[in-house]
Amino acid sequence: MAEMSVELVAVERRLWSGQASFVVAQTTEGEIGIMPSHEPMLGQLVEGGVVKVTTTAGDTVTAAVHGGFLSVTAERVSVLAESAELGEEVDVAAARAALTDADEVERERATAKLRAAGQTV
Repeated sequence: MAEMSVELVAVERRLWSGQASFVVAQTTEGEIGIMPSHEPMLGQLVEGGVVKVTTTAGDTVTAAVHGGFLSVTAERVSVLAESAELGEEVDVAAARAALTDADEVERERATAKLRAAGQTV
């Protein structure tokens, strides 16, 4: 199975790194799927987007990502986010409350957090 190194990093910390077979990210140009040996590219991540990484073990790592960039080479994918949160770390109750009590940007972030946590919005 072909694989690539993936690193998911936010300003405050590295959320995940390892070997993967597939990455999906939402950029300002649309959603993109990346497999090993992908053509090199640089993309701007959307505010309130979700990144999904399929590991070589078959697990899925999902994160709510808020702004930043995606850098792709044939062997490596780097997700460099302004801020991000793994789906398993999301406080679902707080995110649901933000859907009704927050401004538009915070609602977008809350929606991304809920999607990363596997919740319906």
